[in-house]
Amino acid sequence: MEKLIKPTFRKTSEDDFFKKMQREVHENILKNPMIQTANIVKSIGLLAGYIAAYIGILVYGNAISLLFFFYILAGLFMIVLFINAFHDAAHNAVFRNPKYNKWFTYVLELFGSNSFIWKKRHLVLHHPYANIQNWDIDIKQSDLVRIFPSSRFFNYHQYQHIYMWLLYPCYTLNWLFIRDFKDFFGSKDNYLKRVVKIPKVEYVKLFACKLFNLFYMLIVPMIVLAQPWHIILVAWITMHLCGSVLGVVALLSTHVDEHAHFPMAPEDGKMQTTWAEHQMSVTKDFSADSKLANFLFGGFTHHVAHHLFPGVAHTYYPYITKVIRRYAKEHNLPYTCYPFWKAVSSHFRLLRKNGRKENLFKTGEL
Repeated sequence: MEKLIKPTFRKTSEDDFFKKMQREVHENILKNPMIQTANIVKSIGLLAGYIAAYIGILVYGNAISLLFFFYILAGLFMIVLFINAFHDAAHNAVFRNPKYNKWFTYVLELFGSNSFIWKKRHLVLHHPYANIQNWDIDIKQSDLVRIFPSSRFFNYHQYQHIYMWLLYPCYTLNWLFIRDFKDFFGSKDNYLKRVVKIPKVEYVKLFACKLFNLFYMLIVPMIVLAQPWHIILVAWITMHLCGSVLGVVALLSTHVDEHAHFPMAPEDGKMQTTWAEHQMSVTKDFSADSKLANFLFGGFTHHVAHHLFPGVAHTYYPYITKVIRRYAKEHNLPYTCYPFWKAVSSHFRLLRKNGRKENLFKTGEL
């Protein structure tokens, strides 16, 4: 692959809106330690909920209805724990001590994935270069779906707004069995390995944690419970399907709607906007005024606040979003907040639009 020039953003002026916003947020919002404490309590509570659901599988799993109930509950706790606590810990935003945050990110190993590679793709590529092709690999993860309008077109993409309804519920299964291996071993369009060197110990952890996850989630229940192995397997698959359905609401609603902006970095890498202007132009909120959505999806409902203040606990974001909305209105800056159902439907309209092969005769660009 050709050498990529890292995108750089325009420098800010002294009266830049974001400098003023940062001062206001730090002086009026972030000095309240109780909001940070609420995030710690929530994070530990979600981890306890996941463990309790797993214990429920082993204790009550001989009743088939309870077997499925506790597997599904474990899947929901897994996703909510990932979206809220793990995500914040990866940004050093749960605990005040970075060491504790690092320890907490190992819950991803508990789920059979790899926290090292996730943090690299998310912190090194997604956050600095959100929605920029060849850099934001959180957006483009597979050729099966064409999200970037300039990505290669395949004939099957014309049906992606249909078949992705069936594939998105398999998101965590894909992560467990495919995505991590592509990041570690893939050579095609592997932009991550062009900027990150993976330590050898992470290769060992990759396989060890996946085997451990399959052992305690599948093998142990098959040994302990008086249930046929195939029933437990179906319950485990159901857990992943239900968890994925909940999780993709957050994944689809923040960057990839029908009005999304997907800038290409110029050849010299020099972007025409400041970093903060770029983040506001490519990031959306969803259901930000819903207490239930805020509890389930944490920093994703207030995603603009998260991208502008990534190292801040998501429990601060409802207060920060009020400031962002005011600045957006005063400075004529882009800000969008969808209800979750509208955000998801808008994503599938994007898939339908990008599933059409460009036709010069239709566009008149001759």
